[in-house]
Amino acid sequence: MKKALINQIQAQMLPYLNNEQRKQLQEVLEHTLYGVICTADDAVQKAGEAEVVQPFLSAKRIEGCSEKTLRYYQKTIESMLIVVGKTAQQITTEDLRNYLTNYQTEHKSSRVTIDNIRRILSSFFAWLEDEDYIVKSPVRRIHKVKTAKIVKDTYTDEALELLRDHALTLRDLALIDLLASSGMRVGELVRLNREDINFAERECVVLGKGNKERFVYFDARTKIHLQNYLASRTDGNPALFVSLKAPYERLQIGGVEVRLRELGRRLNIPKVHPHKFRRTMATSAIDKGMPIEQVQQLLGHQKIDTTMHYAMVKQQNVKLAHRKYIG
Repeated sequence: MKKALINQIQAQMLPYLNNEQRKQLQEVLEHTLYGVICTADDAVQKAGEAEVVQPFLSAKRIEGCSEKTLRYYQKTIESMLIVVGKTAQQITTEDLRNYLTNYQTEHKSSRVTIDNIRRILSSFFAWLEDEDYIVKSPVRRIHKVKTAKIVKDTYTDEALELLRDHALTLRDLALIDLLASSGMRVGELVRLNREDINFAERECVVLGKGNKERFVYFDARTKIHLQNYLASRTDGNPALFVSLKAPYERLQIGGVEVRLRELGRRLNIPKVHPHKFRRTMATSAIDKGMPIEQVQQLLGHQKIDTTMHYAMVKQQNVKLAHRKYIG
């Protein structure tokens, strides 16, 4: 089978060739094998791509990526391979530049989306390079896409109080308080069990990204509302938050999102969603003088740059700090 044979020869010669020499070898092989017909070429190519995509996904799974992230990686990489129409070993920098440009035009995508795709492809081809599938990653010469820094919304103090005052159930009130005071991710919240909560120390251990455990903390108001909610329950489900009706199953991320969105709609508060509580807590902590390293620990971020992206310091406090330290 022509393409399979060419790919096999190229793979064996990779340690001895640079990208240009590999390209010349490919041209020679295609010319030499011209006229060889194989109806199974497409199937072979798809099988060959599976041989590199699946091991890459397995490697990322071992690193701790969630299944949701892995599905996004797979969809992004396979879509690129289909559109470009080449094997991973054949793809050049120009192929990827054209792909990203055309993708942005056709889908009217933002720069953030395009850079996310570039980042995933960079990870994929860097892994291929490390594993000696290719000589050099074609993404190396494609630089990070410059994106505008947008200050994202946070909840005002008034909005938080309105959400608390208009929560329809003890569960919703406890849920809002826990998100607002701890800054945990909604995925971490729905995985919590009753036994995970240490009321004496007002803390709990959550399982974050990469299956990493960390302590998060909540305030006295959250403690009281959580205890009231748990005392009102009659079910035996170990989950911290459950559905309002029998059979009282563990509350899922979608359930939290829908409930908060409905509450925001009733109160005419825009963009009410779980992640906004996390960003609000981080911004408030920075605003009140908490060291950024401690905020990073609370949020469970590996890189401090990510924490800075979440925490937007209020301009008024920058002005006051300037007067205090500079004059």
